[in-house]
Formats: sequence, structure tokens, C-alpha cells
Amino acid sequence: MSGTIAWINDRWGQPWDLNIPLSDRGLQLADGVFETVLVHNGHPQLLNAHLARWCTGAEVLGMAPPPSADSLEPLINEAISRSGLQASDGALRLNWSRDGAMARGIQIPTTPPEPEQHRFWLTLSPHQPSFATISTWISRHERRNADSQLSHCKTFAYGQSIQVRREANTHGADEGLMRSTRGDLCCASTANLLVRRQGQWLTPPLSSGCLPGVMRQQLLEKGLAQEQIINATPENGDSWLLINSLDCRVVRSVNAQPLDTKINAAALWKDLL
Repeated sequence: MSGTIAWINDRWGQPWDLNIPLSDRGLQLADGVFETVLVHNGHPQLLNAHLARWCTGAEVLGMAPPPSADSLEPLINEAISRSGLQASDGALRLNWSRDGAMARGIQIPTTPPEPEQHRFWLTLSPHQPSFATISTWISRHERRNADSQLSHCKTFAYGQSIQVRREANTHGADEGLMRSTRGDLCCASTANLLVRRQGQWLTPPLSSGCLPGVMRQQLLEKGLAQEQIINATPENGDSWLLINSLDCRVVRSVNAQPLDTKINAAALWKDLL
């Protein structure tokens, strides 16, 4: 029987039974970075790419490097075993928080950061990748900052994404899309945007402020997509996808404008693993 498992401070258990101190800056200030990794048939997918982005994000935040692959792999393997996901799929989340023990406020130490000043924990839950068709709504209230370094980091701060999804839901859509502060389309609340146009896959450039997604990078490195500014109005014959490490969903409409859905999202996504 598969189920959710978590680890922190050398303790295994279910996430709701474990805890972190109330002083943790990840809890108080969203001061930390995380990665969500697909576990497929008991194996973490594209782990090195995720860990590289994790380290880059920690460096941008002025944090010490998070745990290495060598130290993580035994924990991940045990998590897979304990959760019963050896032959199925799951979502592994790796968390790296700036501890901030006994301190308050936003000031961080002026001395070089040490890993011992930070906190790591992981969770692993069953997850079935989705390739469903969805409707989308372009947010009128939230824009992703094209000039902020934080836009390129997978931090704990997901308030804006929550608001984008809420706004979409109030308009009867499943998912929200965001423009950048420069006006072009950037990404969805939790996924990168892919547009199939005139036989070519396109994705917004990093200069839009979109997150450097691991699957997005796979597409670019394999020569399957290229970066291009995407306007908010679809063109005739467009197919749009929302892709991340856990899912690849087909967009059937943008602000109620229908799109072509004759695209094999599952095949494209699985080719990237």
C-alpha cells in the first residue's frame, strides 16, 4: 500500500506528524528553495538537473549549498521503499530553508553561510501524471517580475501563484496564466508554457521572468523547442501545453478562445525523462 512519507532531523513519519521550529525562516518568511522531482517506477527522474537548479537558487538567496546527490540518494531510496512506490509514480519534494534559529526580522548573518545554519527535509507522495485538457485564464491582476532574480528561483513563496489560480477559477477556468511585467506571456501558476506554432514548439525566454523549468530545459537542449516571446492572443492553429516535472496538460482554451488539442502531450513529456 503506497502512501506519503516524510523525513526531517533523522526522523521518518507522515508530514502531519513531524514538525519544524516556529522560528524557521522558511515558515515565517518563505526564505528557502525547493525542488519537486518525479519518481517513476521507483526512480527519481532528472535528479541532477533538479539539484543543479536547487543549488543555483540557494546561491541567489545567499544560502549555503543544499545537500549533495551523494547524501540525498540513500534518503531518497529509503523514502521510496517506505512509501511503497517502487513500482509506481510519486512526487518527491526536497526543501532547503534558512533556519534563522533564535533570530527575528529579515536580516541574515553577514558571515559566509554554513549548511549547519540551514534546515533540510523531504516529502514523498503518490502522484499520477496528468495529461488532461484544461481551460486557462490570463490573470488581470498578477504579473511575474521579468527583472527579479527571484523569478528564476523555486522559492517557498507561492502566494502569487495561488492568487493566479484563484482568479482563473473565479472565471470558470482550471488554470491561470501570467504575463510578465513587460506584457508578454510568461508561464502558468505552476508550469512552463509551450506553444506549437507552424510546426515548431516555442516557449517564453527566461528574460520574461519564467522559472527555468527542468522539462523546459530538456526541450531546449534536445532541440525540440526554441525560445520566443509569446503574445497573449493565440494564433490560428496554435496548440498550447503547460509542462512541469509532474504533468503535461493540453490547453483547450485561453480566456474562452478555443485551441487545437490534437497533440500527444504524454508522448512528448515521456520522451524528456
